[in-house]
Amino acid sequence: MKQFDFHANKLFLKVRKTPLIIRVIFFAFAFAFFILPIISLIFSISNGNGLKFGHFIFMGAFGLMGFYLLRLSLWNTYGNEVIEISTNKIIYEADYGWFKDGKKEITNIELNYSIKSIGYEEENKGVLVIGSNETKIESVVKIPIPQLEELIEKLKEL
Repeated sequence: MKQFDFHANKLFLKVRKTPLIIRVIFFAFAFAFFILPIISLIFSISNGNGLKFGHFIFMGAFGLMGFYLLRLSLWNTYGNEVIEISTNKIIYEADYGWFKDGKKEITNIELNYSIKSIGYEEENKGVLVIGSNETKIESVVKIPIPQLEELIEKLKEL
């Protein structure tokens, strides 16, 4: 299965999905980190303890952890990177399915395409690096190196 798709001057690098049980656990914990502080707050108020500043700190901390887990879950389920290649610039954006993040833009004067090896040597995986002399965009999606070499050949043809 190819992890990239190229059409209409847009390059889509797809994240390989993690096993279903891991995604279910991530989503369950993300949901729990959002709901449990609210339930705790409701019980505290109903027991007559009132609303205290510590409740907001507790909700904020758990909310941030829940957001991080939700983001991680969405990336492992729907994640892909979109690289739009036009005549004078390249736009990179991480797509989490429910929201987008990390928009970067570089001008494509003398672009270089390269591969950065990631992980163990036996895995034979790497990431795509697109850059010029002053700036570069490094992909996050791990792709087998033979697929990356094929992708770079297609990109050089443009």
